[in-house]
Amino acid sequence: MSYGRPATRNLWALTVLCLLRERPMHPYELQRLIHQRHKDDLLDLRRGSLYHAVAQLQRGGLIEPLETSREGRRPERTVYQLTGRGADELALWLHELLAKRVHEPSQFLAAIANISRLTPAEALEALDSRLLELETALAGMAEGMRTLSTRLERVALLELEYARSQQQAEHDWVRSVVDDLRGGRLTWNFEELTRQPED
Repeated sequence: MSYGRPATRNLWALTVLCLLRERPMHPYELQRLIHQRHKDDLLDLRRGSLYHAVAQLQRGGLIEPLETSREGRRPERTVYQLTGRGADELALWLHELLAKRVHEPSQFLAAIANISRLTPAEALEALDSRLLELETALAGMAEGMRTLSTRLERVALLELEYARSQQQAEHDWVRSVVDDLRGGRLTWNFEELTRQPED
């Protein structure tokens, strides 16, 4: 049977393929590992999409059932494994994701692009709140990295390092804008910005 490129490439599919690259597992174990390794936090994985991803990957020939078992009165559990095609697709996909820079839309960037619709005081209040959230997140990440670094190799922490460096850069930029707003070095008047020039 010949397969083309999978129709669905999303974070759920990638995560399932990566975990099945370790060993065959059933979806409940996949879900447990995703939560245990905090992949759901870092990758914004929504509940309920795991089984959909498993079904799509199986239809695409990237994974296949290995065995089905039942324990007591629990529902049947199907253990899935990566196919050869699945392993090839995973390697190609990861290579593309690492090598090619992709513009990803950002809600925060959209808000910054339209910040002048608020008054400088309103913008300062909102960015102060964001700064506090960023500081809390950075402290949590630092603590998590300290704890995990005693048990895991650095390669297992790269995603956390990257996420932390992104948040640190955002924190530093937001801090500079907050300082400029507070110091009066950044200000605007929406009516003046949008006034139409007279003919």
